[in-house]
Amino acid sequence: MKPGKGSGCVACGFADGTRPLPGGTLLRTAHWTVEHCVGPLGVGTLIVKPLRHITGVHEMSAQESTELGPLLARVTSVLRTVVGDECEQVYVCLWSHSGRVPGHIHFVAQPARTSDIDRHGGAYGPALQMAMFAEGAEPEPGAVEEFCARVRRVLGEDSAI
Repeated sequence: MKPGKGSGCVACGFADGTRPLPGGTLLRTAHWTVEHCVGPLGVGTLIVKPLRHITGVHEMSAQESTELGPLLARVTSVLRTVVGDECEQVYVCLWSHSGRVPGHIHFVAQPARTSDIDRHGGAYGPALQMAMFAEGAEPEPGAVEEFCARVRRVLGEDSAI
């Protein structure tokens, strides 16, 4: 079945509204959407993904590529603003596998909080992400909604961010 509505692609389902998305869509451009991450990477971890179902960077159109850099810069700037001093770094990484099958690509923008690093014995980078997955703690829906409301306020305050 062609990816998109009804295809079973979770990422497409969030983007087209056929799957419930905690926090909803935060930002949508001509080619990309920004959403809160679903899974154990903590409140504030955002997903930047193409609206079009593609499984690799090599499949991006020129227009998608042109939008991506400025969008990632904007999203990471917003995360630093919303998370504040506890944000030691914002990790950006590409993920595209599900069950060892290439899936809808998405860039994970994760605020590396001091409290998360400390809670996981000083683990940072991929080790922090692995520890968070091993822990398996999913964010509370209310906390996700509240964080997303703060992101929307910051996005609305300064369109240059």
